[in-house]
Amino acid sequence: MHELSPSVAATRRAAFPVGAGVTLESLTRDPYAVYRQLRDVEPVSWLPALGMWYLTRHEDVQAVLLDTARFTTASTRSPIQETFGEQVLTTEGVRHDRYRRAFQADFAKSRIGATLEEPLRRLATQLVDGFSREGGIEMRVAFASRLPIQAMLALCGLPLDAEAQLRGWYDHFEAALSNFGGDAVVRTSAARAASELHAFLQAAIESAQGPGEPSLLRTLVNAPAEDRLSDEEIRRNLGILFFGGISTVEALILNGLWAFHRHPEMIAAARADLGVLPAFVDETIRWHGPVQSATRHALCPTTLGAADVLEGEIVNCMLGAANRDPAVFPEPDRFVLGRANIRKHLAFAAGPHACLGFHLAKLEAQVALEVLLARLPGLQVVADGTEPPSGYEFHQPRQLRVAWHA
Repeated sequence: MHELSPSVAATRRAAFPVGAGVTLESLTRDPYAVYRQLRDVEPVSWLPALGMWYLTRHEDVQAVLLDTARFTTASTRSPIQETFGEQVLTTEGVRHDRYRRAFQADFAKSRIGATLEEPLRRLATQLVDGFSREGGIEMRVAFASRLPIQAMLALCGLPLDAEAQLRGWYDHFEAALSNFGGDAVVRTSAARAASELHAFLQAAIESAQGPGEPSLLRTLVNAPAEDRLSDEEIRRNLGILFFGGISTVEALILNGLWAFHRHPEMIAAARADLGVLPAFVDETIRWHGPVQSATRHALCPTTLGAADVLEGEIVNCMLGAANRDPAVFPEPDRFVLGRANIRKHLAFAAGPHACLGFHLAKLEAQVALEVLLARLPGLQVVADGTEPPSGYEFHQPRQLRVAWHA
């Protein structure tokens, strides 16, 4: 948390009374209610509970994400940098561009569709067939948390039996990236997990040298000398890409099922025509985004609305709040299939640090829902044993139970 003098802290509390009253519990339980209040009264607000600024209007969020002159992702205070080191999300300029360029071709929409759609469908089908006779299951543990890990392993040409290891490591990473209070135990656990992940990836890098089955890892390892990242750079960047590919997709699948639960007409429409699923996934991303924020650090003293931001302070661009801004999305709390301006949502951020793997995330969610609907007749969410989406950083149901006609 940013250390303020007592006088500055008192002034901030007086100037931003709504933010001063926000608690971690209220943000975790229902961030959208908090966003709504902040956006109406204090669209730029200081939250003492987190020691950072919150932006909740679409216009402000987008402006900061695009403003690389005053705001940066690179900071020694960044939980992402502490956990994963310097990589594509925590560097700027030439170094950032070099990292992004190394991965960009493999995450292009055409490449993802051509190389991964069928493997994704096969992986999803195998998982579903493993429990299809049971008639009911908790979906997060059985499916939503497993498919994205297997997908990332397949993308990199790594063995699927590493799934349990990755799950354990990334649970520690998720805790670390929400650790705005600086809990030492959480930080230590994440550092240990990162060390183990690096050892795992280094062995894979050495095995991927030379010709073999095409994969993202093999592309990186065998790149021309003038373009090739060092082994450490490959490990650090794969670490954050794995994280985004795992946590985001798990949440997106579960939030999509929650949308079906709250809007039965949507699941009926999808059963009648699977062609509506791309639009359904897009609106799910806007309505309940998997990742709620994109953090930036002020490079200099600056003004945002009525706020005087100090150099080095954290400005949290609340993507989930921007995506419920009525100035951009009419009736923002409603789930509306086929919104004309759906492409304006900021769920994958914007600017140079926009999510590299968003095409893969959307494809995975679409394929996952297709397979679930096709292979589990009468699929529906069971209220008993299901929690609504929650979380002010990573947002999803913590458990979601479904049933079908076995």
